[in-house]
Amino acid sequence: MSEFKPLVFSGVQPTGNLHLGNYLGAIKKFVALQEDNDCIYCVVDLHALTAQLVHQDMPTQIRSITAAFLAAGIDPKKHIVFNQSAVPQHAELAWIFNCVARIGWMERMTQFKDKSGSKNAEQVSLGLLAYPSLMAADILVYRATQVPVGDDQKQHLELTRDIAQKFNIDFGDHIRKNGLGVDIKVGNEPVHAYFPMVEPLIDGPAPRIMSLRDGTKKMSKSDPSDLSRINLMDDADAISKKIRKAKTDPDALPSEVEGLKGRPEADNLVGIFAALADKTKAQVLQEFGGQQFSTFKPALVELAVSNLAPVNGEMRRLMDDPGYIDDVLRDGGGRARARAEKTMKEVRDIIGFVQ
Repeated sequence: MSEFKPLVFSGVQPTGNLHLGNYLGAIKKFVALQEDNDCIYCVVDLHALTAQLVHQDMPTQIRSITAAFLAAGIDPKKHIVFNQSAVPQHAELAWIFNCVARIGWMERMTQFKDKSGSKNAEQVSLGLLAYPSLMAADILVYRATQVPVGDDQKQHLELTRDIAQKFNIDFGDHIRKNGLGVDIKVGNEPVHAYFPMVEPLIDGPAPRIMSLRDGTKKMSKSDPSDLSRINLMDDADAISKKIRKAKTDPDALPSEVEGLKGRPEADNLVGIFAALADKTKAQVLQEFGGQQFSTFKPALVELAVSNLAPVNGEMRRLMDDPGYIDDVLRDGGGRARARAEKTMKEVRDIIGFVQ
């Protein structure tokens, strides 16, 4: 191999209801990426245990994410759709990466610091600390080269690169001895690498969709108020109600993007419209600048319903046929295991395990 084969990997946790932020920030982009890339999309059910250990209905949550992938337009035949726990090589590589990574790297992760804190130190699991190591394994067990991520995951992807680089350097002689790896440069330093230095894919008009009740907070599955988010399974009436009740301010929409500064709720609604319409915020404000929210919100309702109704209907149809979803996951899991085992066999040889 003279270079790493391009491959896109990403995953979504099966925790709570998928919402508009998940769709615009992740799933819609997954669909676009599959047109020109080899893609692997994963329901990361092992990661879900770090958010909540005991789930009342994990199978339904896993199937719901899968249904959303399929309803949005991901092709499970041309690409791979599967659930993480069906491929044990993820956990095997994560253990190796636990030994490669340093505790200090993990403790510096912003999400870990936010969730652990001094008051919660006795409440957080070891899994939460090691979460980024498993994320690195998810990506690198397929030797993926690109990952579509939001701003909140950029730090974890940097850690993935750090883990890959340390493995490549520590085992450099072993990689060469086994006839594996690719000559790359990290900065100006030549490295004979087994794992690629994965790159983030961050683009689009709305990488962060905020709460409909508080424009300073990200739209979240865990927010206690259902009015804070638009769920992918919401019908037209629910979508209309939530947008009409969305928090705003008394001023008219500005004519230029600069006028959205200091107006988080207005900025959020304009951003949602832009993402749904595949426009820029500036283009939206050219159309609606100077108008009141009483005019803008009905237009946003119409746009949101027309975009989400086909996805909503197909998700409901698929969820009524769990056997089909399970078949998709089984097929994807089998193909993912074959790829992952090839990597792990080589990693075991590099490390020196007897097979």
